[in-house]
Amino acid sequence: MALVRILVDGFSLMHSWPELAPGKPRHVAAVREELINRLTQYHDACGTPITIVFDGAGSKRESDETVSTPEVEILYSRVGQTADQLIERAAYRLKSFGDVLVVTDDLGERDTVTSFGAMASSCQNFIRTVESELAELERELRAYNQKERTKFRTS
Repeated sequence: MALVRILVDGFSLMHSWPELAPGKPRHVAAVREELINRLTQYHDACGTPITIVFDGAGSKRESDETVSTPEVEILYSRVGQTADQLIERAAYRLKSFGDVLVVTDDLGERDTVTSFGAMASSCQNFIRTVESELAELERELRAYNQKERTKFRTS
């Protein structure tokens, strides 16, 4: 089966990726926005829809935050629920459509989602995958642009 969606524990990935916003505390909006930006770029490179889930009960979100789309969905848990619960529910419901990848460093969460057929990845493994895919996309764009410049000069 094909990978139908990547479900990301937003805060887990933010805390594991210090390069997102160097020198900033891991819980600030700037880090969250950079995470969303990088995962949007990753979606553009790989084409797999991504859902980023944050524990959001009681958090103060800014009105100019990135808007959720079907391609890169951004969810916040409500009072009385956790991001883990949303991820588990989504992984369970999506399993009949194909493979689902859950990205988290929470070992209990990874065990739970794999118990009903989802795949799981540590944050570090996923970060390496994202960075590799984005570097490959950048190389392809450079090669394409060089080819186009050369073609334009010879015309």
